[in-house]
Amino acid sequence: MTFLAAIGTRKGLFLATSEDRRAWDLKGPVNLDPEGFTNVSEMYAIGINPHSKRLYVGADSPHFGSSIWYSDDLGETWQEPDQAPISFPQDLAYRPLDFSENPGIDQPDSPEKNTLKRVWQLTFGHDADTVYAGVEPSALFISKDGGKSFTFNRALWDVPEHVTWGPGAGGAAVHTIVPGDAEGDVTVGVSTGGIYQTQDEGETWTNVSQGISTDYLPEKFPESGQCIHKVARDTSGGYFVQSHGPVFYSEKPSDGWKNVSGGLPTEFGFPVVAHPSKEKTAVVFPVEASLHRFPPGNRLQTWVTEDGGESWTEWSRGLPEGQYFGEALRDGASCDNAEEPGFYFGTRCGDVYAGVYGGEWSTVAENLPDVLCVRAAEV
Repeated sequence: MTFLAAIGTRKGLFLATSEDRRAWDLKGPVNLDPEGFTNVSEMYAIGINPHSKRLYVGADSPHFGSSIWYSDDLGETWQEPDQAPISFPQDLAYRPLDFSENPGIDQPDSPEKNTLKRVWQLTFGHDADTVYAGVEPSALFISKDGGKSFTFNRALWDVPEHVTWGPGAGGAAVHTIVPGDAEGDVTVGVSTGGIYQTQDEGETWTNVSQGISTDYLPEKFPESGQCIHKVARDTSGGYFVQSHGPVFYSEKPSDGWKNVSGGLPTEFGFPVVAHPSKEKTAVVFPVEASLHRFPPGNRLQTWVTEDGGESWTEWSRGLPEGQYFGEALRDGASCDNAEEPGFYFGTRCGDVYAGVYGGEWSTVAENLPDVLCVRAAEV
């Protein structure tokens, strides 16, 4: 069997392959475009379609803006749709955000156009043709032809709370998309906007952010506007959330959330990755909430729960003992689809690690540019 780890960085895409998830062969930056214009692009989004094994990337070109490329041969060759696959409707008026209830964020001096800044998330539905894209500014697009074209989801854009969504430190984006068990059941995370769910493929949306606390807004438990870092769904149907603050868990988000950060060395972090087959099990990557964002005690570490956050155990065997390693960003961690799953994460120091669940971590790559996203699969 062969495992693929796709690594998006500040300066392009890198691909690593392994037969045992301990020794890795690395190549990159990968040549997406024969003309060379996108080869050092920022790669914020990667997706590996579980139905077709098609590999997708959201590439930010300094010359041509943001686009989506895809490969049907695991990264050997790439295609870009002839027409821009994602763009905002021409009749969509720019809507300045209302920050009157949030004095901590400044309103832009002048209106801007609704132009695509970047793709933050690429996720897949229950068939090979359904692809979801979360973008900046905060919007959702849905493809029904395998990613060649996308339709703007106006219903999410038009939720009343949209006027309270702010940019956060990383930008205003739909950065997490989590499909449920049923067709049309989707959860999205918005920074800074909260968490929203649909049961009808995006025709209507419900705000399920209530109960997620903030310590940076005037109201501790606002109805919306929370800075959500990442959302993950476990196989029991429950949801883990790493917020700009505590880790939360809920068996049913519409009923509220429980702070489950007790037992962690710090409650702050960016990614959270659910185990693909163990109920109520997830891995988090704590960092200090200070502006330096160093790991607790300046030592790189990961933590795991197997009971919905009621208790946590450190899982750091094999990680380097050196100090001051950078943090894993919100999409900088994932797991593969193997029967015995492997987990992966990269840091802003450019190092990437892999570990079979509960085992020893090993190094996939070192000294890359800042790692922005990581996706992996048994291929």
